[in-house]
Parts: sequence; structure tokens; C-alpha cells
Amino acid sequence: MSESEIHAVTGAYGYSGKYIARRLLEKGRPVITLTNSLQRSNPFGNKIQAYPFNFNNPTKLAESLLNVSVLYNTYWVRFNHELFQHEDAVKNTLVLFDAAKAAGVKRIVHISITNPSDESHLEYFSGKARLEKALMNLGLSYSIIRPTVLFGKEDILINNIAWLLRKLPFFAVFGDGEYRLQPIYVDDLAGLAVDEGETRDNSVVNAIGPETFTYKSLVETIGEIIGEKKPIISIRPKLGYLAGNLIGKMVGDILITRDEIEGLMSGLLYVDSPPTGETMLTLWVREHAESLGRNYTSELRRRENRKAEYNSN
Repeated sequence: MSESEIHAVTGAYGYSGKYIARRLLEKGRPVITLTNSLQRSNPFGNKIQAYPFNFNNPTKLAESLLNVSVLYNTYWVRFNHELFQHEDAVKNTLVLFDAAKAAGVKRIVHISITNPSDESHLEYFSGKARLEKALMNLGLSYSIIRPTVLFGKEDILINNIAWLLRKLPFFAVFGDGEYRLQPIYVDDLAGLAVDEGETRDNSVVNAIGPETFTYKSLVETIGEIIGEKKPIISIRPKLGYLAGNLIGKMVGDILITRDEIEGLMSGLLYVDSPPTGETMLTLWVREHAESLGRNYTSELRRRENRKAEYNSN
């Protein structure tokens, strides 16, 4: 692939998109980004030209993608909220796919989720399945990457588990806590995405880390490493949601949703396949034990403040 070919990354000023963009720049690729946060502080300065998504103007969106060879799509929303909805994210992504095709983009690397399903009543997983099917039928070269939980210094889940362990006298898990997950380091995901952008073969890849945890053992491991080992109790999912909702109101955020609890307990963040990431969560937590969980990381604060750089608090 020519080094002069432009690569477009959605959300290069955000979380996973930032790591993908950094990997591309390190390889000498020209990079642009599509974003809803044109004024957000970022580590790239003027190295990356930013364009608005223009979902309501597909022609302008396609113009932004002219001369782009590969589009890396990370655009999505974690949960339904008055500011954003899963259904809108699906519709917007379909517009993005069509705009990419109209602009002559050669390949799309799309970040999905483990175990997507058309039949799921969980919008996160059914929405991702709809987008996968649409991409497969688009007529462009594609790679679909299905990550489980991401971790990194801008992470929400792992950081906020550590925050709860630091703040509370005990930690409550939903049910028995024996459902599994396989966290992958965000930069490992980025490396995989960039590698997939280098080929033209259609592919679907599970992006999972080298360690598998039960939810309970994940909490235990984090607590032990950061020096905040706390009793772990099992509670009913409904009670866990109510407790999470209360804490969320206290910090002005959505700590966890009913759908996230159900997806977690249903084992949807686990797949039986070889790991594609190399970085061990346990080693990463040890390296960041002093700072991990010192501050709460708010999803809504990031969405509402379109100028502050993504960071760990």
C-alpha cells in the first residue's frame, strides 16, 4: 500500500480512534479524522485534518472522504441517552458506509463487538449485527473487528472498578460473578486494525486479550494489585442496577445500564477463540496501580465537553 494513500479514522480525538491514528502516523500514513468534536484538544496538533461527520449531508460527508483509501470506523454510542441513541448511531453509520462507497474508499475496517446478533433484544448487540450485515453487502473490501472490553489509560470500565474498590467497603457483583470476559489493550486493538487496513481480504476477527477472567476474579485481581482488596458480595441484578443508578446520579453519569448487566451475565463478552492481543491486563494494572481509579471517569462528561482531551479522569 502506498504511503501517500490517505487513511480516515472516525473519532481520532477520542479513545480507540486515537490509538489507531497514532499507529498510522507512526507508519508514515497521511491521516484525516471525522468527528463531532472539532475543537477537542488532542495530542496530534495539526498532523491530522479534522472534518465534521455531516451525517445530515451525505454529499459533504462523501467529499470529506475523497482520496481516502481506508476508513477505520470506531463511531458508536455505549447506551441510550437523551443526547444519543443506539438507533441513531446505526442510521448514521449506514450513511457513513454509503458515503465511503460514493467517495471511492477502497476498504473499511469496522470496530464491532463480540457476539453480535440480529436476534438479540439488546440494542448494542443487535445494532452491531445490522451494521456488520450492511458492510458485508456494501460491495467494498472490509474487515470487521470484534473486541470485548478495552483497557487503557482512557478506559472507563477497568478504571471505575478500581475507583469503586477505593471508595466502598465492599464490591457487589451481579449474581455469582462467574461469567467471563477477555479484556484487550486498546493499543493492541489499534495494531490489529492497522494490520487489517493493509490487506484487501474480507475478514471477521475476534479481538480478545491473552487473559480470561470471570467478572468476580477480575474485580479480585484489580483489588489485590492496587492494594484495595475488599469483600465481594453477590447481589441480584435488579438490585445491582439500582445501586449503580444511585452511584451514577451521585457522580452525574451512567455507571451501568440494565442491558450492560444482561450482556455481561449472558457471556457476550467472551468468545472461544485464540487471543489476538498480547498485553496482559494484570501487568498493565501493576504498571498503573498508583493512579488507576484515583478519579472517576465519566462517559457523559466526555460527551458533553467537546473541548477537553480524553484522559483518565
